[in-house]
Amino acid sequence: MATKRKEAVKEAPKKPKRTAKANYDATSITVLKGLDAVRKRPAMYIGSTGARGLHHLVYEVVDNSIDEALGGFCNKIVVTLHRDGSASVMDDGRGIPVDKHPVQKRPAVEVVMTMLHAGGKFDHKAYRVSGGLHGVGVSVVNALSEWLEVAIHQNGKIYKQEYDRGKIRTDLRVDGKTKLTGTHVRFQPDPEIFDTTEFSFDNLSQRLRELAFLNKGVQIEIHDEKSEKNHVFKYEGGVISFVKFLNENKNTLHQKPIYFERQRDDLRVEVALQYNDGYAENIFSFVNSISTHEGGTHLIGFKAGLTKTLNSYGQKNNMFKNHKTGLSGDDVREGLTAVLSVMMSNPQFEGQTKTKLGNSEVRGLVESVVSEGLGEFFEETPGVTKAIINKCIVAARSRDAARKARDLTRKRSALETGMLPGKLADCSLTDPKLCELYLVEGDSAGGSAKQGRDRQFQAILPLRGKIINVEKSPLDKVLSNEEIKMMITAVGTGIGEEDFNPEKLRYDKIIIMTDADIDGAHIRTLLLTFFYRHMPELLKQGHVYIAQPPLYRVKKGKTEIYAYNDDERDRAMERLGRKGSMLQRYKGLGEMNPEQLWNTTMDPERRTILKVTLEDAVEADRIFTILMGDKVEPRRKFIEENAKKVKNLDA
Repeated sequence: MATKRKEAVKEAPKKPKRTAKANYDATSITVLKGLDAVRKRPAMYIGSTGARGLHHLVYEVVDNSIDEALGGFCNKIVVTLHRDGSASVMDDGRGIPVDKHPVQKRPAVEVVMTMLHAGGKFDHKAYRVSGGLHGVGVSVVNALSEWLEVAIHQNGKIYKQEYDRGKIRTDLRVDGKTKLTGTHVRFQPDPEIFDTTEFSFDNLSQRLRELAFLNKGVQIEIHDEKSEKNHVFKYEGGVISFVKFLNENKNTLHQKPIYFERQRDDLRVEVALQYNDGYAENIFSFVNSISTHEGGTHLIGFKAGLTKTLNSYGQKNNMFKNHKTGLSGDDVREGLTAVLSVMMSNPQFEGQTKTKLGNSEVRGLVESVVSEGLGEFFEETPGVTKAIINKCIVAARSRDAARKARDLTRKRSALETGMLPGKLADCSLTDPKLCELYLVEGDSAGGSAKQGRDRQFQAILPLRGKIINVEKSPLDKVLSNEEIKMMITAVGTGIGEEDFNPEKLRYDKIIIMTDADIDGAHIRTLLLTFFYRHMPELLKQGHVYIAQPPLYRVKKGKTEIYAYNDDERDRAMERLGRKGSMLQRYKGLGEMNPEQLWNTTMDPERRTILKVTLEDAVEADRIFTILMGDKVEPRRKFIEENAKKVKNLDA
């Protein structure tokens, strides 16, 4: 086991010795011209060079078309995934200007495509509101593409220009006549930059559907030439349709979503919300159609306005007789599905890829709008309002009980009392960045994992049976479940907005290791539902993984091969020769001895683990609701539609 210890403990690199020749002067400064800086550090501009960054290229081009729609100049956007691996975005807007730029003395489209911070979004003359990357978007797409072509329909003519990795290949030219207006951008992502250049039709569809909801009446299409899949999204109901879509598999408290829209100075606020009988909070916030999944001042204002208005109505109508303390923010958001869309001329975002709004003045304006809009609705519909407040009061009582359970859990927590769950076999290292926790199905597999692990950096927590379904359970019942209490204590972060603290995370990797059968899949889904609903930050920050144990062992003589699917099994049988080979099918982790479990599933040098990421919160919420919620019909439909995709399902 010595090799495992070397993998876990890494020596800090030695500092290089200073020499007299290591001068730092003007000659040490490298100037990257044009778009070279983007190609040098692509992740700074698009977040990553993986699948997320790849799809961001499409979103940036689409966002420019959406800006035209926000200005009232565009009604249709078409995204096409071509057979050659390229993608194109076409709109019927005004088209990027083709006349010469007064300063650069080159066609405006060329300036936009080849210079950072060049665009029509800074002085608010061309665009009152806009999304995108504020002038770096389409030029970044150009820089990170193997090739890009732009065609502009304008002034009765078709103008074209072509680029290679951000460099001009051809000058702007007239290439025919047209009666249309708009812009058509087609690009091939650069394989020198991206880990993968294959677009996901489903991922793109989810974002485009979202944009169609947020931009009432705009038609957005996506076509895949390879698979021949097509979607056309157009929602006249806008964010109201969005909330209905989010709640379609849930039991709602009131039939119609609450909706209001208000203008404050240059800020337009649009809100749709609806309560369901569940326990999860789902609020999706946007600024100029850009998803702000980290929230910001507009979301803070929305939450404050909601809490304030519900408390005000409840106190005014004497509804808190048996609940003197009023309602907290958590109480009023339990079972809430809401969409908050803000349009503004000068958004200030924290981070290049716009995940959090920072404008301080927006908080008060949104709070005022929400208080006014909800106040009017509550006065006009007292029956619906009382049903909502009664649900909030039940949530508050449940939260009080949960708080007592959480306090008890906190008292037992490792960080405050030094007491860890008795079933936890902890690791000896204390630096969380070096440590990992295996959540293992069953005591038998847990025993093998404890014997086979590297004790320095691998901790094992065996879980007995299936944990409670948190999708159907109030918080107090969730926190009274013994397995969940053990996980919370072992992980160390606490749960919920008030208590969750990522700095107290005890393990960098939390690895779910279950059997490769129906029960194992169910346990895995229950655990993922728990993390998604109660510790979503662990998913967002990439701390949760799924182990991939083998399904087969093929052995002949002293040679053995582990296979993780049927295809690998067949290849192993052919390699060793079917005659005389022994085939073992693993029904569960407990069938492996400690050495086999280490060699196949736990050794960092040889194992395969899947990182669980949260790329699309809307789709994640929909899937968890379908799989773990109350309604049977959506679950049956989902299983029927996806049954053919399932491999290696053990009956």
